[in-house]
Order: sequence, then structure tokens, then C-alpha cells
Amino acid sequence: MTPISRRDFLARSALLSAVANLQAVQGGRLLGTVRFIARGGAPLDRLLGSGLDARLFTDLSGLAGDPGVTPAERFFVRTAAPARRPATATWSIAIGGLVEAPMTIGIDALAAISRAQGRLLLECAGNVDSASYGLMSVADWDGAPLPEVLDRVRPSVRAHRVLVSGVDDEASAARTSVPGASWIFERGDLQRAFLALRMNGAPLPPDHGAPVRLVVPNWYGCACIKWVDRIALVPDEAPATSQMREYAARTHQRGAPALARDYTPAMLDAAAMPVRVEKWRTAGGIAYRVIGIVWGGEKPTNALAIRFRTGDPWTPVEHCPMPASTLTWTLWTHTWKPPAAGRYDIVLKVTDPTIRTRRLDLFFYVRSVFIDEV
Repeated sequence: MTPISRRDFLARSALLSAVANLQAVQGGRLLGTVRFIARGGAPLDRLLGSGLDARLFTDLSGLAGDPGVTPAERFFVRTAAPARRPATATWSIAIGGLVEAPMTIGIDALAAISRAQGRLLLECAGNVDSASYGLMSVADWDGAPLPEVLDRVRPSVRAHRVLVSGVDDEASAARTSVPGASWIFERGDLQRAFLALRMNGAPLPPDHGAPVRLVVPNWYGCACIKWVDRIALVPDEAPATSQMREYAARTHQRGAPALARDYTPAMLDAAAMPVRVEKWRTAGGIAYRVIGIVWGGEKPTNALAIRFRTGDPWTPVEHCPMPASTLTWTLWTHTWKPPAAGRYDIVLKVTDPTIRTRRLDLFFYVRSVFIDEV
């Protein structure tokens, strides 16, 4: 027998614990899990690379019961802390641009108005790796409401937008990203936004934006700027930033508009995907249980349907509680008896036509499995 590493042992133990938190398939015995088919796949829960080329893919396969929060050390990373990041003790944010009197605000002043902001999911716009779709995580956040910060300055013009910028590593060459961490928002887009200081009850770790990052609930992570050091009111006709242009296609823009005002809000639509497939032995033979998550969108929905091969009819997901919030993830399960061994492609859709699902419409989050026993 090939010995397993301590890391593999802990991963298996965590998965078994997660499975135990779900109600067992009636009259069944869990035999194991079925691996998703994927080319390659980076190691999960481990930081790879540095700076703009850094990645940490969160392992979502153990989610069960109340999926809860992702520990900070396993929370996904799309860009790691830049080498030239200033010390936290001297950190301040310059607020200027089209204002009557520019100012700076320090971390202590932000902490004085910081409060709990709730449990929120962040997802990278580039969450496209079918091996894991691991650029997505959930944390409990504390931070200073951005509207309260913006109210400390008076605009010098009526028509303006809000630029939020962060420290970035523009000196080192990057293979996977364009330097320049900034996004331009319409003021109304920022009503629920905050400058986060803490996640999961502790100060932000360096790779998650310490000491302060922007969080815009239900927007893609590329707009949630890390290491915020500058906020500016800019003209209504301000050009789009390099980061906006880089992520235009991934945030569902029509082309890459030249002006920031022509970008639609980079919001997450309702979406769903499987995270684990379990194999069970029951009195009626072999059965499989698909466990997945639903998240995003502007209104909660449990109107999920599933299919396993192109041309098959859509079937309502067997157990999908109505989410309490679209801002985090909710678990669903579906018991499945394949008609024959072979490859299957697990696809989800939302059947409520009033809910926008652009990524699901493009067949994002499809997971494939090979079934060897029925």
C-alpha cells in the first residue's frame, strides 16, 4: 500500500468530516468520491508564485452543511503583496482630485468608524480553472463604510466619479497581469462598499490587502482593490484604468470601452456549480450525490435545474434551500442514478427568467466526471 502524506491525510479527514455534516443518503453507505475530470490543475490551498503572478486556489470540495467562512490562510489569492508595500504603522490614504480641500486619512481614523460588514463572498473574474474553480472564497469582514469616508471631502464639481487605487508592483515584469491596481466607480455603486481592515476577526493578512482593501459586495474581486492608498474624485469623462481594460471581457463588458462611465457595474450574476460528487451504495444499487453551491445575483433563488449530458432534459435540483443572502454561498444537493457508465458533464441553470445568469449562459462552472459503476 502506498503511504499517504500528512497533507493528504488531513485533506481526507476534513472531507470525511464535511460529509458527516450532510444528511446521509437514505439507507445508503458512502463509498467515496468521484474526481472531476480536468487537465492539470494547480495544487490547492497553497500559494504559488509572487506579486502579480501569485495564485492560491481554494479547495472547495469539502464544503458541507453551513459552508461558513474560508480561513485566511486558504482564502484565494490572485495577486500577492507587492514588495514595496509601505509599513502599516505609517499607512495613510490620500483623498483628492476634484475636491475643494484634499486630505489624508490614516488607519486609526478608519478603525474608529469601522464596524462588522457581514459574511461576503469574493470571486476573481478569472475564476475559470475547471480543475478547481478555486478563485472564490468567503470571509467575515469588518471595515469603514466608504460613503462615510467620501463624505469627509466636498466635490469641486457636480459630475464626477470615484477612483480607488492601491499599491502595485509596477517595477517587476509580470507574465499574467497588467500592472496598475485601480478602478473607477459611479458614486452610487459604492453605497455598500467599505474599506476592509479585518477578515474573520483578525487584521487583514498582507496578501489580502493589509492594512486596508476595498470590498464592493457582489462585485468581482478585480474591482475590490487591495492596499488602498489613494482615492480621487475624477471627471465624468475619465478614461478607463488599465485594470478595467484588462478585465473588460471577464466582467461582461461590451468590448473594452475607452471611458470609465461606459463600463457596466462588474457585478456577480447568480451562479451555481458542483463542488463534490459522492458515490453511495443503497438498497436499490449504486447512487451518486452531487453537492454544490449557489451564489451571486441581486435576489435569492433556489430555482436550480441540473443535467448531465447535452440533450438530456433539465431536472430540478433535489434539495436547494432558499439562500438567506446572495452575498455568500449556499449548499445544494442532488441524488443521481446514471443510466450507464461513461463520461458526464454536470451543468446547472437558473430556471427563473427574471434572474440574470451570464456566466451560466456561457457554460461556466461545468464539471465533468467519469462514472465507472452504475
